[in-house]
Amino acid sequence: MGKPTVHDIAKEAGVSLATVDRVLNARPGVRDKTIARVQQAVERLGYVRDTYAANLARQREYRFAFILPEGSSQFGNGLKAALQEAYSHMADRTHLNVVRVPQNDPHAIVRTLRSLNTDRLDGLALMVPETPQVRDAVSRLKDAGLAIVTLVSDLPNSRRDFFVGVNNVAAGRTAGLLMGRFVKRTGQILVVTNSVSSRDSLERRLGFDTVMTSDFSHLTVLPTVESHGDPDRMARIVKQVVAHRRRLIGVYSMGSGNTTLLSALQACGQLQDLIVLAHELTPAMRKALQNDEVAAIIAQNVGHLARSSLRALRSLCDGVPIFEPQERVRIEVVLRENLP
Repeated sequence: MGKPTVHDIAKEAGVSLATVDRVLNARPGVRDKTIARVQQAVERLGYVRDTYAANLARQREYRFAFILPEGSSQFGNGLKAALQEAYSHMADRTHLNVVRVPQNDPHAIVRTLRSLNTDRLDGLALMVPETPQVRDAVSRLKDAGLAIVTLVSDLPNSRRDFFVGVNNVAAGRTAGLLMGRFVKRTGQILVVTNSVSSRDSLERRLGFDTVMTSDFSHLTVLPTVESHGDPDRMARIVKQVVAHRRRLIGVYSMGSGNTTLLSALQACGQLQDLIVLAHELTPAMRKALQNDEVAAIIAQNVGHLARSSLRALRSLCDGVPIFEPQERVRIEVVLRENLP
């Protein structure tokens, strides 16, 4: 037997197709007794509504905004391009606006969030650091009725509806295991990132430390160094560490700024002597893998991130469950030998 249809519901409930349509779309003009009969028929038949088709038929519009960090990050630019491609292939009417914000200025991020016209939006995707100000802004946006997903870096203590991205604790654990297996002697590991206020970096460091402490206690992991998006600061820090840490044998980059990091290590003449691990397969990191400057990349597919965030926002707007197995983003370990 095939899947039940609206015709089956109408027959089971003893009502017209027009009445079934009114009940399924919560339109007025139907008596409570009739609504109950239709709902009971739906339950008996096991009818699952094709929300996508229904929205397409009535030309439902979705209006989404994506708040992404500004700057020349290759990962950020790749994500924006993936979003443009994903929504351009949608058959329904989806309007997408990408807004760039300063990654290290929570007040500027909040000003941008407050400036959004919530009357002209259905949903919002956020890739921003976790701060009290941002959490308060998310709460106000939820009060305004918006569906909210976080992207790549979560805001778990906020009122966001859903997170799209890899398990960053597991990603950090993966980096820890790789580092411990790749290094061949006792020494120190430098950890760098843009900012630990970004939840992804915080969770990656937690996962990394857990594995290093339990499985590779002969290696010393140094405190996290933050560049705050300043290439000159990154270059200065790397130069100082290389000069004063003679037992340095590995570098773990948890966030953006990988191009600057590699240039600084190259300038110090240390790049070929260190095990370097980083995140996200950008064009620069692909080249670094090919040149044996990086041992491995822990990556997530930007196309999957884009498609999942759009699907999750639509599901939230339609009031239907998000199919989480489909939206679960995998951790990918990319080596020179398996470059896609």
